[in-house]
Amino acid sequence: MARSRTSTRLLLATALLALPPLWTLWTWKRSGPLVMQGTVLIKKGATVDQIADQLEREGVIRSASLFKLWARARHLKLIRGEYTFDSQASLSEVAGKLRRGEIHFTNIVIPYAAHAWMVQSRLKEFVSEDVFWKLWKSPNLAANAGFPEAPSLEGLVAPATYRVHHAMEPEEIFLTMVEAFRRTVRPSLDGGTLTPYQTLILASLAEKETNLSEELPIVAGIYARRLQIGMRLQCDPTSQYARWLSGDLRFTAPMHEDITRAHPFNTYVVAGLPPTPIAIPSPAAIEAAKHPAPGHELYFVATGVGGHHFARTLSEHNRNVALYRIEIAKQKKEKA
Repeated sequence: MARSRTSTRLLLATALLALPPLWTLWTWKRSGPLVMQGTVLIKKGATVDQIADQLEREGVIRSASLFKLWARARHLKLIRGEYTFDSQASLSEVAGKLRRGEIHFTNIVIPYAAHAWMVQSRLKEFVSEDVFWKLWKSPNLAANAGFPEAPSLEGLVAPATYRVHHAMEPEEIFLTMVEAFRRTVRPSLDGGTLTPYQTLILASLAEKETNLSEELPIVAGIYARRLQIGMRLQCDPTSQYARWLSGDLRFTAPMHEDITRAHPFNTYVVAGLPPTPIAIPSPAAIEAAKHPAPGHELYFVATGVGGHHFARTLSEHNRNVALYRIEIAKQKKEKA
């Protein structure tokens, strides 16, 4: 009888001793409180205790205390970033994702021909509009791109796919883009007859004038000859760019008020190149600006069906303009 009582006490004691570890394991593995997918940002300098409290406060885990014990036992080093957790993710799953540094990235594509407003639109979830335009005119960032004299970052962003997350600082995102430009684009601007920055500007004009790679050297050649003889470039995309800088963000074809607007970027009213590029040029456009096609053409106009008519004289150009208008009128009639 005494032996039976002793065995019972031992069993009870063993069971009581096993309860805390079993509770801990159950808490560690049980479904978490998230009712839908959730995101947590781990900012630079955040401590384990701060993150544990944040996870509990935002309803990702139930026990900040248990997370802290686990983190200290593992000597957890948190990797700053944006973390996405599935609904009902267990404390074990949350901890594992943080330990492995499984950051959720968003791919932001900055293509050729993109201008400031397109870049701003693609970054709007990560950089507020006022901060964007402040950084866009940063002398330090322009210097990091390799052109400290540039008044803005127009043209100084490398066309690429950037992996970003919401825990990144806006300055960090911008620095990534301009450093990519300095590595991959800046070296290609050397070797032309113009300065590297002028080459970049000329390349951007050609890029925005035609989407046919075979026409890029011809367009660049026309602009180069106009620069040589002191003729205004009369580049339609610069008049559009001047409109946008004036606060009118209609993304339409140039209108009469655009080509007559008094503005430093409107090459219909000012001589020479505009103050900055007007977009991101492609490698083909940069090569065209460095090696413009020789010839005597000074004018060009769209055909209306793709590509351009090129002309040596104004009278020939006027005939091409008439052909363009006939083609556009024909297309309108067919659509009616």
